[in-house]
Amino acid sequence: MDRLDENKQDRVAVIGLGYVGLPLTMLFVSKGFQVYGIDRDIDKIHKLRQGKSYLSDVEDREIAALVNSGQFTCTDNFQTIKNVNTCIICVPTPLRDHRYPDLSYLQSAVHDLVPYMRPGQLFVLESTTFPGTTEEVLLPLLEQDQKFQVGKDFYLGYSPERIDPGNKTIKLENIPKVVSGMTEQCREKVIDLYGKVFQTLVPVSSPKVAEMTKILENCQRFVNISFINEMTMLCHKMNINIWDVIEAAKTKPYGFTAYYPGPGVGGHCIPVDPLYLLWKAKQFQFDTEFITLAKKVNDAMPDYVIQRLTQLLTKPLSEARVLVIGLTYKKDVNDLRESTALTIFETLAETVKHLDYHDQYLDRVQVGDQVYQSKPLDADRLNQYDCVLILTDHSKINYKLLVEKAPLIFDTRGVFKGSFTNVKPL
Repeated sequence: MDRLDENKQDRVAVIGLGYVGLPLTMLFVSKGFQVYGIDRDIDKIHKLRQGKSYLSDVEDREIAALVNSGQFTCTDNFQTIKNVNTCIICVPTPLRDHRYPDLSYLQSAVHDLVPYMRPGQLFVLESTTFPGTTEEVLLPLLEQDQKFQVGKDFYLGYSPERIDPGNKTIKLENIPKVVSGMTEQCREKVIDLYGKVFQTLVPVSSPKVAEMTKILENCQRFVNISFINEMTMLCHKMNINIWDVIEAAKTKPYGFTAYYPGPGVGGHCIPVDPLYLLWKAKQFQFDTEFITLAKKVNDAMPDYVIQRLTQLLTKPLSEARVLVIGLTYKKDVNDLRESTALTIFETLAETVKHLDYHDQYLDRVQVGDQVYQSKPLDADRLNQYDCVLILTDHSKINYKLLVEKAPLIFDTRGVFKGSFTNVKPL
């Protein structure tokens, strides 16, 4: 098999055009690369070709510019792998039944690309996963039948994504990029690639170190957020405002990092990544007690929020009219993955007959057999509810209108910092 033409070194394939792959594609194109985007979701391919975005962080005009650049092609056909020097894999790595990692998307993608591998190509995994995935799972798939040998016929590395959905302040290219390779030559290839698009590189000694780096980052956040949620429960019993406590504590110039309570930890990363490590640790007969306890606290938050809501109402929950603000897992994104806000809404739907929601990023949602549509916010409508429950604090919500017109607001996100008689904090 012929070795790939070195003149094609600026041609990159990105497999998986979701929350990680699409922004990465846009960055590479902006740096002059020819990018081939591959995704099995035909709806995504059609939207991209029409210049339409399916991510809240990306505007239609940006997709139109991407398509019109002449440097981007999207397809569901893996044959395009043979045209590139580099293949970056950004497929989902969910948890199956919340117990162990599901690598079927990764295994399926590699199975489809292997027939089009050519000597000299670089493969980089960006999907978040447990330490050892690159070496123990991905490498054997690429070396199958001993047709190719890493470091000789192809190069392999791992570089964890660090995207923060909804963050408009920090550009992707300014986020320090952790890079690694299976061999020293592999690592140099990865460094050469990402050095052309990211301002700062953080080379580490092995893919396992890089994989563990991403897991550690999210485990720390998971444990700390779960801890502050537990402190919130205690403060409520002691009649102490946790938000006031945090504001005072964070004035200390060293030793304290502010974490904030909420209805639970959501999204694909923070509540999921620690469970990758928990699963992997068991293979070494090691109990990750902090992660186990943090998961217990986090899993209890939806029921705790509903319990508090029930206590605040002056009538039975089943007879109340409740408006939920925000169903996505965090502010200013359209992502429902592992959303505790959605979990709470689904639980309320089992009891509350008059249940509505407002979310500018989600026009409709199906719960069981019923389809709910996002309701507009207006003064007359707000007066009709017994309680407005804030679960996701999107930036463009008219909070002034809420506090002026809603009889009762249960604020689980600390939106209202002042003292309002109709606002009850978490």
